[in-house]
Amino acid sequence: MEVELLDAAVMDRVPGWAGHVRTVEVLGGGITNRNFRVLVGDGAFVVRLPAKTGALLGIDRGIEHEASRLAAVAGVGPEVVAFIEPEGALVTRFISGQPVTDAAVREPVMLQRIAHSLRRIHQSGTVPASFSPFRVVEAYALTATRHGGRLPAAHERAQPIAVSIERAIRPEPPVLCHNDLLNANFIDDGATIRIVDWEYAGMGDRFFDFGNFAVNHQLSEDDERRLLAAYFGRVTAGQHARLRLMRLMSDFREAMWGVVQVTISELDFDFDAYATKHFDRMLSGATDARVNDWLDQAAT
Repeated sequence: MEVELLDAAVMDRVPGWAGHVRTVEVLGGGITNRNFRVLVGDGAFVVRLPAKTGALLGIDRGIEHEASRLAAVAGVGPEVVAFIEPEGALVTRFISGQPVTDAAVREPVMLQRIAHSLRRIHQSGTVPASFSPFRVVEAYALTATRHGGRLPAAHERAQPIAVSIERAIRPEPPVLCHNDLLNANFIDDGATIRIVDWEYAGMGDRFFDFGNFAVNHQLSEDDERRLLAAYFGRVTAGQHARLRLMRLMSDFREAMWGVVQVTISELDFDFDAYATKHFDRMLSGATDARVNDWLDQAAT
C-alpha cells in the first residue's frame, strides 16, 4: 500500500504538519481502514484514514473521535492530536509498547490488567451514540438486503436466540464500550494496557465488552471468572451468565458484519467464510445445555 496524493493532502491539513518533512510508514492490521505511522520532527503519530463504506457498517467517525478522546483522557487510549473532516481522518500520538499476544491475553495477571483498563473506559464518560448488538444485527440485515445481498439460512436460526437473550438480560445504565476487543487493538506500554481503534464505540452494555473479548480470545470459563473478579471484585452467577450470552451475540454481530461486507466490499477477502465461521460458532455455543440456566440467571 502506497501513500496516495489524497492521503498526503489530508496529512497536510494536520495542524503544524504542512511543509514539514515527514516519514510515512504503512501499518498492517485491520481489514478496511488504512493506517500510517508518521514521523514529524521528533514526534511519532498514527493517521487513520477510514474506508468509504464505514457508514454502512454503522461507523460514525465523529463518535469514534469523541470516544478516542475520552479513552485518552482515561489514560487508556492514545492522545488525540487532530480530527480531519470531512474525510474523518483521526490522528493520534503513537504509543510505544509491546503488542499483546493471543497467548498472553489468557495469563491471570494480564486478565487483571485488561479488566482494569476496561473499568477505566466504562467510567470515562459519555458519547451521543448507543450500541446494542441486538439493533446492530437488525441494521446489518437491512443494509445487506437493501444492497442486493442475501441473508444466509443461519441468520434465521440465530434470530430467535438473540430475541431470547435480549428478553432475558436485565437492563443496566449504559457505559462507554469499545465493542471490538481484539488483542491486535491492545498495546502494553509497561504500565497500562492501552486500547486503540474506537470506531465501533458507543454507550452500551459492559457485558458485551466482556463477552466480545472472551469469545475473540476463546477464554476458558475460569479465565472469564478471573476477568470478572478483577473487574467487580467478586463474581455472581448472573454476571457470568450475561458474559456467556453476550459471547453468542458477539459472534452474531460479527457474522452479520461479514454478511454486509460480502455485499458492499471490493476487498480481496473471503467475507463469506468469515461470516460462516462466526455463525457456526454462535449456533454451536447456543446448543450448550446450560443456556436456559444462563437466561434465567441473566435477569438477576
